[in-house]
Amino acid sequence: MTDAPTTEVDVVIVGGGPAGLSAALNLGRARASVVLVDAGRPRNAATLRSHGFLTRDGVPPLELRKLARAELGAYPNVRILDRTVVNALQPRECGERRFIAALHGRGAGIPPAVSARSVLVATGLRETLPDIPSLRAFYGMTVFSCAACDAWELQDRPLALIGETPDLAARARLIARWTDRLTVFTNGSDAVDTVEEAELAASGIVVERRPIDDLEGDRGDVSAVRLVDGTRIEIEGGFVRPQWHPAPDFLGGIELDRDEFGNLVTDRSGRTSVAGLYAAGDAASPGPQQLIVAAGQGARAAAVLVHDLIGVRTAH
Repeated sequence: MTDAPTTEVDVVIVGGGPAGLSAALNLGRARASVVLVDAGRPRNAATLRSHGFLTRDGVPPLELRKLARAELGAYPNVRILDRTVVNALQPRECGERRFIAALHGRGAGIPPAVSARSVLVATGLRETLPDIPSLRAFYGMTVFSCAACDAWELQDRPLALIGETPDLAARARLIARWTDRLTVFTNGSDAVDTVEEAELAASGIVVERRPIDDLEGDRGDVSAVRLVDGTRIEIEGGFVRPQWHPAPDFLGGIELDRDEFGNLVTDRSGRTSVAGLYAAGDAASPGPQQLIVAAGQGARAAAVLVHDLIGVRTAH
């Protein structure tokens, strides 16, 4: 950790997704000095269209980020550091409590570190997909992870749900709102027990336990699930249940409360158990949320953060 940070600001935001960008906008309008650190590797980069964001339904996620960044250009007190990561974060007493964020970036003019009165973690989640060779070729086009985001476009079609997590049966019941032709593929795992299988069968949902060899299709359009014994089950789309992992490795040197999944525990305003440290969006959730929800959390955290900066503690 460097002893000579070259930039001092009110707030460092780590993460350039909807939560971080929304927070930056609201903090900028409150005349806070902000550095937003963006690694440039959004989890939803494979998604062609995002849905459920009022006035932006169907917009590509990358276009949404572009529009947000253009709006932030009107605020000279907000600086975005692209292709930059926070390597470490440490609290430090320097007359007043501050955080020192050590940075590593590939662009020009990236300071070695930033000193901030507060930090907002908006790094989202990392995801691990089931080990199926061609899954990435269809992911974000006709195979998705978010039913609320993408099931409308697949309604009334024969669909697959692929996963190996304990909540697979619950996810199947949700997806059945949009289709009565759903097959759940456990890929050889015991993700669905016999009681759940019977309950799903009573609702017309088929459970297929044999391992998957691969998916079939062309140019992003999935057409079948091929099992290891050669059986083909035709589909016209589907969903996958990834395993999600918290992203903020740079917090390793700070003791703060986490839930059973490793996500940061916050109050409803985004405060963590460490004063001056906040979290919003998927970084404070056990699973991905819709973009509009993450953006709302970023805006709320920004409003609370402004009050905390001036010493007016808002209610939980």
